[in-house]
Amino acid sequence: MSFTVRFTEEAEADLLRLYDFILARDATDWAVAERALEAIRDAMLSLERSPFSYRKAMDGNPFLRELVIPFGAAGYVALFEIDDAQTVTILAVRQQREDDYH
Repeated sequence: MSFTVRFTEEAEADLLRLYDFILARDATDWAVAERALEAIRDAMLSLERSPFSYRKAMDGNPFLRELVIPFGAAGYVALFEIDDAQTVTILAVRQQREDDYH
């Protein structure tokens, strides 16, 4: 079974914000920003195969889950929902040290 992964507008904005955050620390650090997006992109590919293998984000809703994405000292977390037998929607992406997105 293969799932289609889609992003909400908010999740797409999160990716841009995270990219800009890296560059705000050091405007010449394009390589780190690109590697961060690549790590996130690669992790999202795993959702096409097995979204149910990731941790539940809250009790009582087995379809709302979190994907932990290792990167550097902290990494990222993607909140996603399994919509149906074919679709996964990324709702938010944050750096692990940010405030919770729930």
